[in-house]
Amino acid sequence: MKFKPEMLKAYFVCGSQDVPEGLFETIVEQAIKAGITAFQFRDKGNASTLSPIDRAAMAMKLRGRCAEAGIPFIVDDNVELAKQVNADGIHVGQSDEKIQQVVAEVGDQMIVGLSCSNAKEVEAANSIDGIDYYGSGPIHPTGSKADADPVIGFDGLKQLVSLTDRPIVAIGGITVDDLSNVIKAGASGSAVISMIAQSDDIDGVVKAMLEA
Repeated sequence: MKFKPEMLKAYFVCGSQDVPEGLFETIVEQAIKAGITAFQFRDKGNASTLSPIDRAAMAMKLRGRCAEAGIPFIVDDNVELAKQVNADGIHVGQSDEKIQQVVAEVGDQMIVGLSCSNAKEVEAANSIDGIDYYGSGPIHPTGSKADADPVIGFDGLKQLVSLTDRPIVAIGGITVDDLSNVIKAGASGSAVISMIAQSDDIDGVVKAMLEA
């Protein structure tokens, strides 16, 4: 699947640790039906309820659902799993597997995303070929990531957008009220976990993301 910046508009990131036990598949299914433009499978940490075997099976199942819906299935920080399920993309953080290594391994077959939270990281990434987009934030403090970088806010986001020609998806504690500010700052869209995962109105939230 070829990368397009529009894929970042309503980007849902989720794993079993982000939802009540047993509801992971149902919530992702609802989000896909509601019209998300990309899904990132990020199942990790002590709170994950999936064993390695179950994780691979779930990834395979959700990968199939994304394919049916025509949206990219992106795996967080696990090149082996991404290759195993023939994912559309891989997303890595600064402390994850070396980005050059990831690009060399799967860059010609997969969309590659990289987390960049400051000017230094963006400028370093700009010189590396094969990265399709950056995930930048956190915009606000976030409870979904124990090791989150310092908050950058909309001004910080705007600055990072100005430093690169690559599309940026904003991340970190984003709410429905923030969506238009994310777009005004020049980002291509928002990547969210709890805004969808913990919503009573997934259809409404995704609609707001698409209309921002």
